[in-house]
Amino acid sequence: MSTGKINVAVENIFPLIKKFLYSDHEIFLRELISNATDATTKLKHLSSLGEIKGDLGNLQIEVKVDKKAKKLHIIDQGIGMTKEEVQKYINEVAFSGAEEFLDQYKDTAKESGIIGHFGLGFYSAFMVADKVEIITKSHKNDPAAHWICDGSPEYSIEKSNKKSRGTEIILHIDKESKEFLEENRIRELLQKYNKFMPIPIKFGTKEETLPLPEDAEKDAKPETITVDNIINNPDPTWTKKPSELKDEDYKSFYRELYPMQFEEPLFNIHLNVDYPFNLTGILYFPRLNNDLNIQKDKIQLYQNQVFVTDNVEGIVPEFLTLLRGVIDSPDIPLNVSRSYLQADGAVKKISNYITRKVGDKLNSLFKKDRKAFEEKWNDIKVVIEYGMLSEDKFFEKAEKFALYPTTDGDYHTFEELKELIKDHQTDKDDKLIILYASDKEAQHSYIEQAKAKGYKILLLDSPIIGHLIQKFEGSKEKISFSRVDGDTLENLIKKEEATVSKLSDKEKETLKPIIEEVVKEGGYTVQLEALDSNSLPFVLTQPEFMRRMKEMQQTGGGGMMGNMPDMYNLVVNTNHELVSQILNTKTKNKKDRLIKQALDLAKLSQNLLKGEDLTQFIQRSVDLIK
Repeated sequence: MSTGKINVAVENIFPLIKKFLYSDHEIFLRELISNATDATTKLKHLSSLGEIKGDLGNLQIEVKVDKKAKKLHIIDQGIGMTKEEVQKYINEVAFSGAEEFLDQYKDTAKESGIIGHFGLGFYSAFMVADKVEIITKSHKNDPAAHWICDGSPEYSIEKSNKKSRGTEIILHIDKESKEFLEENRIRELLQKYNKFMPIPIKFGTKEETLPLPEDAEKDAKPETITVDNIINNPDPTWTKKPSELKDEDYKSFYRELYPMQFEEPLFNIHLNVDYPFNLTGILYFPRLNNDLNIQKDKIQLYQNQVFVTDNVEGIVPEFLTLLRGVIDSPDIPLNVSRSYLQADGAVKKISNYITRKVGDKLNSLFKKDRKAFEEKWNDIKVVIEYGMLSEDKFFEKAEKFALYPTTDGDYHTFEELKELIKDHQTDKDDKLIILYASDKEAQHSYIEQAKAKGYKILLLDSPIIGHLIQKFEGSKEKISFSRVDGDTLENLIKKEEATVSKLSDKEKETLKPIIEEVVKEGGYTVQLEALDSNSLPFVLTQPEFMRRMKEMQQTGGGGMMGNMPDMYNLVVNTNHELVSQILNTKTKNKKDRLIKQALDLAKLSQNLLKGEDLTQFIQRSVDLIK
């Protein structure tokens, strides 16, 4: 037996590891299994080169919990190490001085991947163990070695009687880490970090029922056998070529990724590129509708099939974080702050590639089967609209396939829409006015009035549509969006010819204060305008600018305007018979009753008539028909 000191550039590595990695102590298992995987992969590679002869056996990694002895074992059948290699790879931990380390990584040292980044993965074991043993035998004919360390720079190494090739790591779990002696906890970690690692991982055994032979008796009972419980899928779908896969394969993998998701994804995008960077993965479009809440099930980032994180901000464009799936790339730099990730050249290229790939896929689906694309639109529009709003390059791509549905159920691209409405909805200033509704039912009367004039009304009801409209108006010339209840139709789309009022200016001056007196409690701004005689006598409108700013601030995090009450204009149609009747009615009570009735009808069309006002309206209506 020989002893020595671990050669590190700091006085004591172990307090350092514990200090900076304690909050992520569960990653020790990921790191040790990653090491075991590397050892096995190296063995297979040497075998493929002919440097190792013969059958390699059933290559797998085994994890065992010995609760009674307070030990955790990680066993591989990989390349193994000689005594000299243990001295080289385990005892010489080389990195810059402690001060430089602390200074450079003070903000990121707690991130789990720092271990692998510095080649310190093995030493993560000391976050949960007060003693660690390595029993290893190289694929060469050298004697096996047994290394022991108690968490100080002191270690011992001696020969071992281990006969088989590979390495066994034994962790003597400390008092603070007793949770890692529970099988359920270890199973949880294996499924979280190692679910798709390329080497089979055995964790205990399980019973399997054998099928009955064809000639079995009716009352025959099937036999059961004990088999290894392989906890991972070494050959996940994203590692395969798209040409090898069918639609059901993608759906099956989705269920494997998210077992608690019961809805099928709408479609998937298979990522596969090896230049100028390596990237594989599968992204799924789930059914989102108008829900902007970040889902529990997110895109998972892997590196060589090792789970890293489900926080992919900076790697995946923000609008695509609403998707689900897997991204696997060895070229993504880990253990850096978000700002560094975003600034990193490789990450930016990867992000741009993913954006382009998603845009190309959506355009392909649109061209291939437009009807099917239209049917999916309500489920995917939030992602697309979010992308158009946040990514200029995606905005340009999306113009080819982004759809704008009408209240009649038709779908148009923006160019198709422009061509469709240009003759009817261009105002006197040669500006194209795009009318839209956000709630087909609540704004029904306004929609019907607009349709009666031959106008097309879009149905734009996503929570971020106000922001997107603003971007459209800023990037397109002579285009304006107006919600159908934002003003009277005559004002929304102003034409050269003006409607003449039946009331004189003097009559209007007389009428306005009478109406204002009755409706003052509502806080409405009263406007007398000459509208079509077939239009309603009273119309409540919400000024487009104020309403839109308020909605945008609410969806963007609030603000002063977002907390303001809704504002309405009360437009009085001076060409309607009822308005003339109000003016000419002598009795004040009757006049007030007519005004209230007309106002309530207007409120009803905006879904604003509630409570006591609704009860009074009903009673008043009953009285009118007696």
